[in-house]
Amino acid sequence: MKIKAAVCHEFGQPLIVEDVVIDDPRPHEVRIKMSVCAICHSDTLYADGAWGGALPAVYGHEGAGIVDAIGDGVNSVTKGDSVIVSLVRSCGECFYCRKDQHNLCNGTFSTDEPNRIKTAAGGIPVQRGLRTGCFAEYAIVHHSQVVKIPDGIKLSSAALLACGVATGFGAVRNTAKVKPGSTIVVIGTGGVGLNAIQAASLCEPEKLIAIDINDERLGIARDFGANYTVNARNTDSKAV
Repeated sequence: MKIKAAVCHEFGQPLIVEDVVIDDPRPHEVRIKMSVCAICHSDTLYADGAWGGALPAVYGHEGAGIVDAIGDGVNSVTKGDSVIVSLVRSCGECFYCRKDQHNLCNGTFSTDEPNRIKTAAGGIPVQRGLRTGCFAEYAIVHHSQVVKIPDGIKLSSAALLACGVATGFGAVRNTAKVKPGSTIVVIGTGGVGLNAIQAASLCEPEKLIAIDINDERLGIARDFGANYTVNARNTDSKAV
Protein backbone atom coordinates (compact mmCIF):
# COMPACT_ATOMS: atom_id res chain seq x y z
CA MET A 1 0.00 0.00 0.00
CA LYS A 2 1.54 3.31 -1.08
CA ILE A 3 1.13 6.23 1.34
CA LYS A 4 2.69 9.60 2.15
CA ALA A 5 5.02 9.92 5.14
CA ALA A 6 7.37 12.53 6.61
CA VAL A 7 10.73 10.75 6.43
CA CYS A 8 13.98 11.65 8.17
CA HIS A 9 16.92 10.92 5.89
CA GLU A 10 19.56 12.97 7.71
CA PHE A 11 19.69 14.01 11.36
CA GLY A 12 19.17 17.70 11.92
CA GLN A 13 17.64 18.26 8.49
CA PRO A 14 13.99 18.87 7.57
CA LEU A 15 11.80 15.81 7.16
CA ILE A 16 10.88 14.97 3.57
CA VAL A 17 7.27 14.15 2.68
CA GLU A 18 7.45 11.32 0.17
CA ASP A 19 5.82 8.10 -0.97
CA VAL A 20 6.51 4.96 1.05
CA VAL A 21 5.05 1.47 0.88
CA ILE A 22 3.52 -0.06 4.02
CA ASP A 23 2.64 -3.73 4.57
CA ASP A 24 -0.77 -5.17 5.27
CA PRO A 25 -1.22 -6.13 8.92
CA ARG A 26 -0.01 -9.56 9.97
CA PRO A 27 -1.47 -11.57 12.86
CA HIS A 28 -1.91 -9.45 16.02
CA GLU A 29 -1.30 -6.21 14.11
CA VAL A 30 -3.49 -3.19 13.37
CA ARG A 31 -3.23 -0.61 10.59
CA ILE A 32 -4.53 2.84 11.45
CA LYS A 33 -5.48 5.68 9.14
CA MET A 34 -3.88 8.54 11.04
CA SER A 35 -6.05 11.58 11.72
CA VAL A 36 -3.70 13.59 13.94
CA CYS A 37 -0.27 13.28 15.51
CA ALA A 38 1.08 15.69 18.10
CA ILE A 39 4.79 16.53 18.14
CA CYS A 40 6.63 15.33 21.24
CA HIS A 41 10.13 16.41 22.25
CA SER A 42 11.18 12.78 21.87
CA ASP A 43 10.40 13.00 18.16
CA THR A 44 12.40 16.19 17.69
CA LEU A 45 15.33 14.79 19.66
CA TYR A 46 15.38 11.68 17.48
CA ALA A 47 15.16 13.76 14.32
CA ASP A 48 18.05 15.93 15.54
CA GLY A 49 20.17 12.81 16.11
CA ALA A 50 20.40 13.14 19.90
CA TRP A 51 19.56 9.47 20.41
CA GLY A 52 21.02 7.98 17.25
CA GLY A 53 19.21 5.21 15.44
CA ALA A 54 19.04 3.95 11.88
CA LEU A 55 17.87 6.07 8.96
CA PRO A 56 15.68 6.65 7.04
CA ALA A 57 12.98 6.71 9.68
CA VAL A 58 9.41 7.86 10.24
CA TYR A 59 8.87 9.34 13.70
CA GLY A 60 5.69 10.37 15.50
CA HIS A 61 4.18 8.47 18.40
CA GLU A 62 1.48 10.71 19.91
CA GLY A 63 -1.27 9.88 17.47
CA ALA A 64 -4.91 9.04 17.00
CA GLY A 65 -6.87 7.76 14.05
CA ILE A 66 -9.31 5.21 12.65
CA VAL A 67 -8.67 1.48 12.42
CA ASP A 68 -8.27 0.66 8.72
CA ALA A 69 -7.45 -3.06 8.85
CA ILE A 70 -6.69 -5.77 11.41
CA GLY A 71 -4.71 -8.99 11.30
CA ASP A 72 -5.73 -12.40 12.55
CA GLY A 73 -6.06 -12.73 16.31
CA VAL A 74 -7.02 -9.10 16.96
CA ASN A 75 -10.22 -8.81 18.98
CA SER A 76 -9.67 -5.61 20.96
CA VAL A 77 -10.63 -3.32 18.06
CA THR A 78 -12.47 -3.57 14.75
CA LYS A 79 -12.30 -1.69 11.48
CA GLY A 80 -13.74 1.80 11.85
CA ASP A 81 -12.94 2.20 15.56
CA SER A 82 -11.44 5.48 16.75
CA VAL A 83 -8.21 4.74 18.62
CA ILE A 84 -5.15 6.28 20.19
CA VAL A 85 -1.75 4.85 19.28
CA SER A 86 0.89 4.29 21.97
CA LEU A 87 4.59 3.50 21.79
CA VAL A 88 4.09 1.12 24.75
CA ARG A 89 3.50 -2.47 23.67
CA SER A 90 3.44 -5.91 25.27
CA CYS A 91 3.47 -9.38 23.80
CA GLY A 92 1.39 -10.87 26.61
CA GLU A 93 3.50 -14.02 26.68
CA CYS A 94 7.03 -13.25 27.94
CA PHE A 95 8.27 -13.60 31.53
CA TYR A 96 7.41 -9.99 32.40
CA CYS A 97 4.00 -9.94 30.75
CA ARG A 98 3.01 -13.07 32.64
CA LYS A 99 3.90 -11.21 35.86
CA ASP A 100 1.72 -8.27 34.78
CA GLN A 101 4.81 -6.10 34.24
CA HIS A 102 3.90 -5.25 30.67
CA ASN A 103 6.10 -2.15 30.62
CA LEU A 104 9.15 -4.44 30.85
CA CYS A 105 8.05 -6.70 27.97
CA ASN A 106 11.01 -8.26 26.12
CA GLY A 107 8.99 -10.06 23.45
CA THR A 108 9.68 -9.91 19.74
CA PHE A 109 7.35 -8.23 17.27
CA SER A 110 6.92 -8.68 13.54
CA THR A 111 6.46 -4.93 13.13
CA ASP A 112 10.20 -4.56 13.84
CA GLU A 113 11.20 -6.69 10.86
CA PRO A 114 12.91 -4.92 7.91
CA ASN A 115 10.84 -3.90 4.90
CA ARG A 116 7.52 -3.49 6.74
CA ILE A 117 7.84 0.08 5.49
CA LYS A 118 10.11 1.01 2.60
CA THR A 119 10.64 3.90 0.25
CA ALA A 120 8.57 3.77 -2.93
CA ALA A 121 11.66 4.80 -4.88
CA GLY A 122 14.33 2.16 -4.42
CA GLY A 123 12.63 0.00 -1.80
CA ILE A 124 14.94 1.14 1.02
CA PRO A 125 13.74 -0.08 4.46
CA VAL A 126 12.30 2.72 6.60
CA GLN A 127 12.49 2.47 10.39
CA ARG A 128 9.43 3.09 12.58
CA GLY A 129 10.65 5.62 15.12
CA LEU A 130 9.56 4.86 18.69
CA ARG A 131 7.87 1.69 17.37
CA THR A 132 4.97 3.62 15.85
CA GLY A 133 5.76 5.86 12.84
CA CYS A 134 2.70 8.11 13.04
CA PHE A 135 4.06 10.97 10.90
CA ALA A 136 2.35 9.27 7.98
CA GLU A 137 -1.05 8.73 6.44
CA TYR A 138 -1.16 5.23 7.90
CA ALA A 139 0.70 3.42 10.70
CA ILE A 140 0.98 -0.28 11.48
CA VAL A 141 1.46 -1.42 15.09
CA HIS A 142 0.96 -4.37 17.44
CA HIS A 143 -2.60 -4.58 18.74
CA SER A 144 -1.43 -3.85 22.29
CA GLN A 145 -0.49 -0.35 21.11
CA VAL A 146 -4.00 0.77 20.24
CA VAL A 147 -6.79 1.72 22.63
CA LYS A 148 -10.35 2.33 21.51
CA ILE A 149 -11.80 5.68 22.56
CA PRO A 150 -15.46 6.55 23.11
CA ASP A 151 -17.46 8.25 20.39
CA GLY A 152 -17.60 12.02 20.71
CA ILE A 153 -14.00 12.56 21.81
CA LYS A 154 -12.09 14.71 19.35
CA LEU A 155 -9.14 12.84 17.89
CA SER A 156 -7.06 16.02 18.16
CA SER A 157 -7.51 15.86 21.94
CA ALA A 158 -7.32 12.08 22.20
CA ALA A 159 -3.88 12.05 20.57
CA LEU A 160 -2.41 13.71 23.66
CA LEU A 161 -3.43 10.68 25.73
CA ALA A 162 -0.87 8.65 23.79
CA CYS A 163 2.11 10.33 25.45
CA GLY A 164 1.82 13.70 27.19
CA VAL A 165 -1.15 12.81 29.37
CA ALA A 166 -0.03 9.25 30.03
CA THR A 167 3.51 10.36 30.94
CA GLY A 168 2.51 13.09 33.38
CA PHE A 169 -0.43 11.23 34.86
CA GLY A 170 1.46 7.95 35.13
CA ALA A 171 4.44 9.58 36.86
CA VAL A 172 2.17 10.71 39.68
CA ARG A 173 -0.23 7.80 40.02
CA ASN A 174 1.98 4.84 39.10
CA THR A 175 5.57 5.90 39.86
CA ALA A 176 5.34 8.40 42.73
CA LYS A 177 2.13 6.82 44.08
CA VAL A 178 1.13 10.11 45.68
CA LYS A 179 -1.02 9.79 48.81
CA PRO A 180 -3.79 12.12 50.05
CA GLY A 181 -2.52 14.95 52.23
CA SER A 182 0.86 15.12 50.48
CA THR A 183 2.70 18.27 49.46
CA ILE A 184 3.55 18.09 45.78
CA VAL A 185 5.77 20.34 43.69
CA VAL A 186 5.70 20.18 39.91
CA ILE A 187 8.56 22.05 38.22
CA GLY A 188 7.65 23.05 34.68
CA THR A 189 4.08 23.43 33.44
CA GLY A 190 4.33 22.32 29.84
CA GLY A 191 2.33 19.44 28.42
CA VAL A 192 3.73 16.76 30.74
CA GLY A 193 3.87 19.02 33.80
CA LEU A 194 0.25 20.10 33.46
CA ASN A 195 -0.88 16.50 33.30
CA ALA A 196 1.22 15.69 36.36
CA ILE A 197 -0.64 18.50 38.10
CA GLN A 198 -3.96 17.14 36.87
CA ALA A 199 -3.16 13.70 38.29
CA ALA A 200 -1.83 15.14 41.55
CA SER A 201 -4.99 17.18 42.08
CA LEU A 202 -7.01 13.96 42.03
CA CYS A 203 -4.86 12.59 44.87
CA GLU A 204 -6.27 15.19 47.31
CA PRO A 205 -2.94 16.83 48.26
CA GLU A 206 -2.62 19.38 51.02
CA LYS A 207 -0.46 21.58 48.81
CA LEU A 208 -0.03 21.35 45.05
CA ILE A 209 2.63 23.81 43.93
CA ALA A 210 3.40 24.59 40.29
CA ILE A 211 6.69 26.30 39.43
CA ASP A 212 7.47 27.88 36.06
CA ILE A 213 8.75 31.14 34.59
CA ASN A 214 5.69 31.76 32.41
CA ASP A 215 2.66 33.40 34.03
CA GLU A 216 0.29 32.22 31.32
CA ARG A 217 1.25 28.60 31.89
CA LEU A 218 0.97 29.06 35.65
CA GLY A 219 -2.58 30.32 35.12
CA ILE A 220 -3.39 27.13 33.24
CA ALA A 221 -1.78 25.14 36.05
CA ARG A 222 -4.34 26.59 38.44
CA ASP A 223 -7.10 25.47 36.07
CA PHE A 224 -5.60 21.99 36.23
CA GLY A 225 -5.67 21.94 40.04
CA ALA A 226 -2.60 23.72 41.44
CA ASN A 227 -3.46 25.73 44.56
CA TYR A 228 -0.09 27.52 44.68
CA THR A 229 1.91 28.88 41.77
CA VAL A 230 5.41 30.34 41.72
CA ASN A 231 7.08 32.27 38.95
CA ALA A 232 10.69 31.30 39.65
CA ARG A 233 11.93 34.27 37.64
CA ASN A 234 10.39 36.63 40.18
CA THR A 235 10.03 34.67 43.42
CA ASP A 236 12.27 32.46 45.51
CA SER A 237 10.46 29.11 45.37
CA LYS A 238 11.96 28.18 48.78
CA ALA A 239 9.66 30.76 50.36
CA VAL A 240 6.50 28.86 49.46
